[in-house]
Formats: sequence, structure tokens, C-alpha cells
Amino acid sequence: MLSRVAPWLASRRDAGDPAGLSVRTLDGQDTPVLKLLAQQDPVANVFILAHLRATGTAAPTSGGAGVIGVFDDGILTGACWAGANLVPVQLDPALAPVVAEAANSSGRRYASAFGPAEAVLAINAELAVLGHHAHEVRADQPLMVIDGPPQVRPNRGLDQGNLADFDRILPACAAMFEEEVGYSPYLGGREFYSRRVEGLIRQGYSLVHLNEARQVVFKAELGAVTDDVTQVQGVWMNPVFRGQGLSAGYMSAVVEKAQQIAPITSLYVNGFNTRARSTYERVGFRQVGTFATVLF
Repeated sequence: MLSRVAPWLASRRDAGDPAGLSVRTLDGQDTPVLKLLAQQDPVANVFILAHLRATGTAAPTSGGAGVIGVFDDGILTGACWAGANLVPVQLDPALAPVVAEAANSSGRRYASAFGPAEAVLAINAELAVLGHHAHEVRADQPLMVIDGPPQVRPNRGLDQGNLADFDRILPACAAMFEEEVGYSPYLGGREFYSRRVEGLIRQGYSLVHLNEARQVVFKAELGAVTDDVTQVQGVWMNPVFRGQGLSAGYMSAVVEKAQQIAPITSLYVNGFNTRARSTYERVGFRQVGTFATVLF
């Protein structure tokens, strides 16, 4: 496949597609082959597998988000979710030009690209040529998993979030988001983000500890869930309680609850966040790959 693609990459805007290579948005009939492709790495591809689990289809959503598929002689060889974010699925970096062209031609604006580092960085390089300029690139984000019992005693204060506490949980989620990416999640509208947090609570994927004063001490979410893997996101400790050695116990509790849903718990973390990485390693997480995130 690469022998076919490489000559085209050298002159992609002049020579046209090589024989056998085609790119299109997937539809419902492509669901089985997309699932098979993603299952080659169920940890790295938990985002798209969770989407397929929830919707049952590879067809575009009512909002226009969909999956760009790259076919070689009719065989799906790589893909990329294209919604609010770009998320490559088993995508060889050599195919980034065709995916970037398709993503650009849709006219959508993307908040980020995230996933396996080589593919994400290759897509970003091609999008830059097309006028999409990143304001931050996080090129080294260890992808970590734990598939056994946590190695630190869990903090029993952690529980599933309750809608009765929504007005406390939402500000904690917003604070984490702003701390992580540098701007408010309400920038594009408070309602959309609020619905996302509410949905996680309703699904039982919001994990939180509120103390007797009803302060959120710690919170995390299971942002992507399949029968095999959960991906932990939004880990946040209230600044008032930082520096007290609480994080490992809370993360162990997260793992315990996540493993009630699926046997493998995963997350990815900024490479420069040595304190968080150390905590995850104490709990029992190990690195299995490298992600990257590009913020546009």
C-alpha cells in the first residue's frame, strides 16, 4: 500500500490519486469494517469504538460529524473521525495528506486533533499547509493502561456523580477544562458543555468525591467506554486539597469503578506532567503507546 501512496505524496496536488486509492465519508454499511479496523488496537481506538457502541453505525451524525475512510483497492486501510475534533483510526502517517484534504474540504472548524502521535502530527503538518494553524501542540502524551488491581488503597469517598450535585460538579469540570486547555469550555456556549457533563452523570461515568461541606474534592470521568476498555478523562483535584498525597488513592478508586465496566482502564497524560505520571505509575498504570493533541 505505501508503495502506491508514496509517489502520489510527492506530487499530491498535481498527479491525482494513484490507482486503487480512494477517500470518502463512511456510511452505515461500512460499520462492520470500521469496527474491525478499530479493534486492531482497542485501547488507542477506544474513542471511535465507544461511538460505534453508542450509535451502532459509522454513518454521519445529524450534526454532520462523520468518519473519513481511506480505501486501498476497496479495503478500508485507515480512517479519521471528523467532528468537533479529528481522531485518526489506524491511520498510517503517509495517508495524512488525503485525510487533511478531505477534512479541509468539509468546511468544518476543528477544536483539536488527538490520538496516536505519528498520525496526529502528520495530519497537523498537512492542515498547516492548508491554512489551519495550531495554537498548541502536545506531541508527547504517554498512553497508559492498567488491567489488574490498583496498587494503592482506593479512597472510598469516591462515588458516582449525582444530578442533585450538578451545580457543584459542572464548575469543577469547567475549572479542569480551563486549567488544561487555557480557555473556558463555555466559549462556544454553556448549554452544549452542560449537556455533556449532565450526560456523563446520567450514564454513571462521572466519578466525584464531595466532602461534608459539599465541595468537590476530586473528580474524573470515563470519557469513552466500550466492553473492553474505559478511558479516564478530566482528572482534577480541587486546588485547596492539592499537596496532601490524595491523588493516588482517588485514582485507585477510579480504576476500581472503571473495572466494574471493562477490564482495561486507560488514560493519556501530558509528558511534561511528571507528577501525574508518577501518580499513575504508583497506582499500576504502564505506558503502551504515545498520543499527541493539537489544539487549533
